[in-house]
Order: sequence, then C-alpha cells, then structure tokens
Amino acid sequence: MTARILIVEDEMLVAMELEAILEDLGHQPAGIAPDLATADDYFDLPLDLALVDLNLRDGLTGPQIAERLSSKGVPVIFITANPRQLGSGLAGTIGVITKPTDPATVKAAIDYVLGVRSGLQVVPPPNLKLFG
Repeated sequence: MTARILIVEDEMLVAMELEAILEDLGHQPAGIAPDLATADDYFDLPLDLALVDLNLRDGLTGPQIAERLSSKGVPVIFITANPRQLGSGLAGTIGVITKPTDPATVKAAIDYVLGVRSGLQVVPPPNLKLFG
C-alpha cells in the first residue's frame, strides 16, 4: 500500500534522508515542513501518516503540529533525539522513534501504523515506543 507521508523535520539532511527512505519503500512523501508555518500548508491535505520531530527551527512546535494533524485523523509518529520530552506521549499520537534511526526502523514503524489502520493484527516493532 502506497501512503502519503508528511515529514516534519528542520534538519534538511535528515529530512532528505527520510524522503529517500519513503520513496525507496514505495511511499509518496507529501512534503517537508521545517516549522509550524510551513506545516500549516499540509493540514488540509489527505495524509496517511506524519513523521514529526519535536524541536524545529521555530522551537518546540512539533507537539503542536502533531496535535493539529492527529485532530484531523492523521496518525503521527515522532522521530526525535529527545524522546523523554514526550513523557507518556501526546493524545492522538502513535509513538516515538529515537534518532538517529535507520531505514529498517522507519519501515517497521510505517508498516505497523498502516497495518493497524487497515485493521490487521500487527505487532509493534521493538524500536517504536508506543504511547498509551
């Protein structure tokens, strides 16, 4: 299943690597949003998933972006070097992957979320810390 996935990341090398991973997996990157203002352009687009960093170029706006996306029914996985900042998680979000990450971890997390959305019985991958 091809998914439209938004990347919310301000480090361009990391964002471009994630974009390449998504393309290699057969998914469609919906875009790269390095801050809240840019992410605003994507809130009304049809998205299957968002990969969201916490600290962006405009500060700690990842949680705000995640809340807006999840309120529209978009599953959110955080990808951050600071997973402790999330505590027990944010309502409506799936979980967190710790940076640095690798293609296999990203693939496993995406497959898990898409599987759950499709109603499949799937086991969460070990590198995805689930909330709730």
